Amino acid sequence: MLESQCWMESMNTAFMIPGLTLLLITWLPLGCLAQGEAGSVPAGNVLDAKGRSIGVGPMVLVRGGTVQMGIDAREIQSFENIFDVHVPQLFQDEVPKHWVTLGEFYIDKYLVTNAQFKAFTDANPGWQPDRIARELDDGNYLKHWKEPTALAANADHPVVNVNWYSALAFCRWAGKRLPSEAEWEYAARGGLNTLFPWGDQPADGTRANYSGSRLGITSPVGTYPANRYGLFDMAGNVWQFMADEWKPYPATPQKNPVAGERLSLNGTAFLQVKTRRVIRGGSFDGAPVNLWVEYRDSHPASGSREFVGFRCAK
Repeated sequence: MLESQCWMESMNTAFMIPGLTLLLITWLPLGCLAQGEAGSVPAGNVLDAKGRSIGVGPMVLVRGGTVQMGIDAREIQSFENIFDVHVPQLFQDEVPKHWVTLGEFYIDKYLVTNAQFKAFTDANPGWQPDRIARELDDGNYLKHWKEPTALAANADHPVVNVNWYSALAFCRWAGKRLPSEAEWEYAARGGLNTLFPWGDQPADGTRANYSGSRLGITSPVGTYPANRYGLFDMAGNVWQFMADEWKPYPATPQKNPVAGERLSLNGTAFLQVKTRRVIRGGSFDGAPVNLWVEYRDSHPASGSREFVGFRCAK
């Protein structure tokens, strides 16, 4: 679990899961909260194809700090019991626990929507569904836009059926970038040391759009309560692309880590990336374990799917 260096004292609180009661350490001294202080900033100013100013989403400033990410191998069985998922490999990907230092950063308050992505494709025809290079996509790119009324009806839903390349290209166009995995997790926690962005209470249909909500589809961004930093959909709705390559966690302390190639930071070199990318957050079809703030998974860079979207950072 992620723990701040100012973690000095603790108290036990009961965490209830159907059929299971577990004691978790979840108290954080008030003095530690300043490390994750957040404040909103206005949306960026980007012009569409006709030169009109459009909003590309408000952002939240997240203060940096030094924290722990990951879990110890000896904790795996405990998490298997918590989530009633007895597949050790799902939790092995979160090993080992390691220190991470992050500078302050901004992250989008909401997931990128269909309407915002449509403005991007209008301004950048090369990223329109019938123009994208075949080698960059698996054939599903924006396929949900083919229905005449789909785009208008779901304008405020998170954009899906996008690949990692197009997500990164959108963020650049908006004057932003994709978040690192470490930034995303730090922001998702909202200054808490709990299982989910909202706390240790079990997932249910009032907190997130996941399999237990029984919607079976995306929901408008901001439908569910924000975390303590004012960030929406940090658990459920759609998985979110990270900047990082999919790799095991390092055991040594890291500073502003981004796993794998840094090609994504330079010119068009990001288009040559072929490795799987980290995704975080779970989706409308995900299990409670996917909503766990520690949980990490991977996805092909060219994989456009109906359950994967993104948000930006800077």
